[in-house]
Amino acid sequence: MENNNPTQKEVLLKVEHLEQFFKFGKFVNRAVNDVNFEIYKGEVFGLVGESGCGKTTTGRSIIRLYNITGGSVYFRGHRICAGTRRYKERISQLKAELKARVNELKEQLKANPDETERINSEIATLKSEYVEKIAEQKKEIKSAKFDHKNCNKEYAKRQVALVNEKYASLFEKATEEEKEELEGQYKEELRLAKKDSITNKIQMIFQDPIASLNPRMTVREIISEGLIIRGIKDKAYIEEQVYRVLDMVGLVHEHADRYPHEFSGGQRQRIGIARAIILNPEFIIADEPISALDVSIQAQVINLLNEIRERLGLTILFIAHDLSVVKYFSDRIAVMYYGKIVELSTSDQIFAHPLHPYTKSLFSAIPLPDPHLEKARKRITYNPIAAHDYRTDLPSMREVAPGHFVYCNNEEFARYQEELNK
Repeated sequence: MENNNPTQKEVLLKVEHLEQFFKFGKFVNRAVNDVNFEIYKGEVFGLVGESGCGKTTTGRSIIRLYNITGGSVYFRGHRICAGTRRYKERISQLKAELKARVNELKEQLKANPDETERINSEIATLKSEYVEKIAEQKKEIKSAKFDHKNCNKEYAKRQVALVNEKYASLFEKATEEEKEELEGQYKEELRLAKKDSITNKIQMIFQDPIASLNPRMTVREIISEGLIIRGIKDKAYIEEQVYRVLDMVGLVHEHADRYPHEFSGGQRQRIGIARAIILNPEFIIADEPISALDVSIQAQVINLLNEIRERLGLTILFIAHDLSVVKYFSDRIAVMYYGKIVELSTSDQIFAHPLHPYTKSLFSAIPLPDPHLEKARKRITYNPIAAHDYRTDLPSMREVAPGHFVYCNNEEFARYQEELNK
């Protein structure tokens, strides 16, 4: 999808043809199947859908908890995830095409033995063309594997180069006394740069605040673990940062020496948020962070995420199935069904003019606070077999209005545009 936003916002995260398949014997579960979207810097991007549609798998794939099957994920313009299935599938297709075309030419040869030289020449040319095409796909596979494995190493190299460049100019201007002080700073920054990784800039808040916290670690150990892995050894600095994020999430310093079982569900989720923000990330994946909490606590956690987002300038992928919360919290929303995104638009647009039948079905399930209106509310049942006819006209993601994308075929595309123009 192209960015048609007139303000030309900066794309922080780009997902292209993301696939995450799981094999169970001969059965293949296509949990995420050809998902594409972009997330702009500073926005909250909502990902909604029923349980089992692939929302959480998408988030976990982006943060590299899973090795993706196919497609690519770009963060700040650097490919951090890459799968090879599509390239391997393309190689199989090319080999099958070559075999079929060579067989056709051999049949011609049997019928026209006088043209042996010409047909053999065509076969040789054809094989040469397809060998080149297959070599291109193999090159793509090699590149994908390299990027997936080495994205953090390459990022660390770039950070080391920046540190060297920074201190080269400082050393030139410094006096002998200043150089001694700079030497220590340079060595420390260089050590941290060598351990830096681009995936540190992405952090995740998990759905279950109980299961995601180690019961044998204190809150201090849980929150500071990221800093220690990052290579920071200054205990005073670590303690200062732990207290800073505890204050930010509404907990007190005394909580640092307690264990997770001593806290309520809402407090545990605050600890999870503190753990996610201590490394000063640019991008947060919030995987249904309020679904396990009481309704009264949900509002507090959402307001906390809003405050932290504004304070730290965060970009958030907000995964949820509570549509009322998603409407309040998200700038843009993508609706997911059976591993595919079926509709994507701004929060206001998608709620004012839902187009895909599944989106309408999903929105019709939102309970209304007024008992009279709730009594009259009509549920819409989505039956994909009855709703679509994709036997001859196949669907694809199409832009029916500026910034409003729907998964549809030609007939549906014309109907949706007419619906919007009414």
